[in-house]
Amino acid sequence: MSARPTPEIPPVLVGLFDDAAVFPPGSLPIEEAVPAHVAHQQSAHARLVGAFVLAAKDLDRLAELTTGLPQASFGLSVTVPLPDVSDALAAARRIPAVRLVGLEVAVPDTVDAGTVVPALTEAIDDDTVLTVYVEVPRDARREALLDALAGTPYLAKFRTGGVRADLHPDERELAASIVAAARSGVAFKATAGLHHALRNTDPETGFEQHGFLNLLVATDAALRGAEEATVAALLADRDGDRIAQRVRALSPRVRELFRSFGTCSIAEPAVEAARLGLLPAATTTDLTEVSA
Repeated sequence: MSARPTPEIPPVLVGLFDDAAVFPPGSLPIEEAVPAHVAHQQSAHARLVGAFVLAAKDLDRLAELTTGLPQASFGLSVTVPLPDVSDALAAARRIPAVRLVGLEVAVPDTVDAGTVVPALTEAIDDDTVLTVYVEVPRDARREALLDALAGTPYLAKFRTGGVRADLHPDERELAASIVAAARSGVAFKATAGLHHALRNTDPETGFEQHGFLNLLVATDAALRGAEEATVAALLADRDGDRIAQRVRALSPRVRELFRSFGTCSIAEPAVEAARLGLLPAATTTDLTEVSA
């Protein structure tokens, strides 16, 4: 099946939404998530969608579910903890339909920041197509690990939420991470919690949730040399009109630093962006159809 005609999507949003449908809180069964991702790839909103994100432990199941898909047609990013990187790479590369584009490496509590880059260098072949993200711990290792990543091929991954309140960094903590990344020249992706376009308080859990549009404009400010307080204020801003106006003025350069974010719903954040006038109406209709 060929893709539908694609409405014009702003460059700043292209490929921004990595499909993490199988992860909480969405937790879509992989048997449903894989065909849904294929449908996203064939839709009018296809250019919004990045890689399918999957834990290394589920690769055998992915191999079964992608049988019959064209070779290298299924863009995949694999999450794996150190030191299991080599095994995960080998397993993903054995799946004919998979085009391995990303590796997202978790750093266990017992791993020293200074050992991460050497371990990755030993485990990963010289692969210029593969983007490797290292999840930066929210502890005293953060600064040392970002320093270690600077000047290497490896990028950062920042956790922006989760299923518990303590997994959500506040705007000051997240601003410090963004500013540190901008100053060290380490690009990053975000994971978890960015289900909405704007900063909000979840009515069911009471969790303070970051907005992915806020994260875009905050990253742009950090690139322009803003201090942490200014970046934190942008992350906390709940004014949709004001944030949308800032997003319209963004240069695609911001995506050189903020690469993407994992979301368990493609439709929810994209529909909210469309309601703010940042995506074509046709994209909204298409998202509703694919998600039904």
